[in-house]
Amino acid sequence: MARVPAGVVVVSARTENGYRGLTASSLVSISADPPLVLVGLERAAATRAAVVEGKAFNVSVLTRSQEFIADRFAGRAPAIDPAWHDVPHRLGANGIPLIEGCAAWLECSLVEVHAAGDHDICIGEVTAATAGSGDPLILWDRAFWTLR
Repeated sequence: MARVPAGVVVVSARTENGYRGLTASSLVSISADPPLVLVGLERAAATRAAVVEGKAFNVSVLTRSQEFIADRFAGRAPAIDPAWHDVPHRLGANGIPLIEGCAAWLECSLVEVHAAGDHDICIGEVTAATAGSGDPLILWDRAFWTLR
């Protein structure tokens, strides 16, 4: 699967004790009416638990300049504290973080969860979408790229 290019996003959710987030490259648009997306989340991930419990998630579509953020939310750089103090963000209408400076943002209500091996497929209805700017961050062949 490393040879299949994919956009890099951070999926975020809210818990009683703060926020959770993880880097994903499995975001897929699956319906225009109603607007639905799916994302595959590792079943053991704390972010997956927060998405399922809170029945909502947000997606921040990262830009090429946000590679360090992708690494942090993937667990390859300094850990993110539950309040996201050192991650530039704002809260969406649903109270879930959206990372500043992204190519786009989605706010989603969880509508279905399906087991798929060691992951769950989480389907969300997009309740808000905003375009940002910048070249999207792409994962291909286990490295980050951009469109150019």
